[in-house]
Amino acid sequence: MFGLGQVYPLRPANKSQSSATQTSRRRFAGRLLAWWDAHGRKDLPWQRRRTAYRVWVSEIMLQQTQAAVVVPYFERFVARFPDARALADADLDDVLHLWSGLGYYARARNLHRAAGIVLREHGGVPPRDPAVLASLPGIGRSTAGAIAAQAHGLRAPILDANAKRLLARHFRVAGPPASAATAATLWELADALTPAERVGDYTQAVMDVGAKVCRTRQPQCAVCPVRSTCAALTVGDVESFPERKPSRARPLARRRFFVVADPQGACYVEQRPPQGVWGGLWSPPERRIDESAEAFLADVGMNARLMRAMHVAPTLRHGLSHFDLHAEPVYVHLTARPAAAAGRWIDPRRHSLGLSALAAKLLAGAVPLELG
Repeated sequence: MFGLGQVYPLRPANKSQSSATQTSRRRFAGRLLAWWDAHGRKDLPWQRRRTAYRVWVSEIMLQQTQAAVVVPYFERFVARFPDARALADADLDDVLHLWSGLGYYARARNLHRAAGIVLREHGGVPPRDPAVLASLPGIGRSTAGAIAAQAHGLRAPILDANAKRLLARHFRVAGPPASAATAATLWELADALTPAERVGDYTQAVMDVGAKVCRTRQPQCAVCPVRSTCAALTVGDVESFPERKPSRARPLARRRFFVVADPQGACYVEQRPPQGVWGGLWSPPERRIDESAEAFLADVGMNARLMRAMHVAPTLRHGLSHFDLHAEPVYVHLTARPAAAAGRWIDPRRHSLGLSALAAKLLAGAVPLELG
């Protein structure tokens, strides 16, 4: 059994310790697998046909996003891009369009870049070697382990957010998981506990126990399959792990977004820079909070005399990964559509561009002006 607050014996010094370690590892894995056999998720779309490509796409989508949200996005995505070759050959706008609303758009850009590498260097087939997989854009060690384990049955550990939480609590691992020392300890534990058999099911079991039982808030310790050996539960400080970084005040940015509509209801959008917030997506133009509609129109080469109506709508508050954004929508309705060299005119209800959730909300607000 694991001792209270004890670090798992990763490198036993003698045969008796080695035997005890192997027995403990089998018990831990066996309990998770038994729970998963009875309660785990087995009918997710990427589980029905565990190809390396499908697992890869699902794992990228599942980064920082719950499975229930991912499922419809995954099904649409693999229907349009059934393999790495189709994804690599696609235009990035098409990829981002299908990702619109899922958030964290760097994931989609990296997935597209990685598919190009897989096509050029691996004949369109994702590599089996976890180390090679981990070198691809956006994958990393944990995602590589999940692909190798679930698609090929290779013994490879994972350490996603669910695994970090489960292991940090079970062994009362000190320090925030993002710190190098804590991450190294968690990786050693993850590697030591990963079994040689049913490794694909085991990685799914770790994720499912973390998502459904060892939850961030209100963990269901009474039904946890490894509760009898959980150090944090024994002490009674489960919710203190994983340890959190000291909180800091989130920066606040205030920006104006100009939603310009022509008489037919088409709206003017610009493509954002490839890096940064919503990189590569299309959006109503973003400007300083004090920029006037007249100054904006002049900046994009539109004659202010074409402006038929303008109003400032209530601020939209939008949380991003590192700061909060207060977006002030400025709706401008024109009497005619001018030429737009830098951007495009799109129908907000029918288009094939990638938009952030905020951009889609801003554009939806322009529809009533069409009737004004």
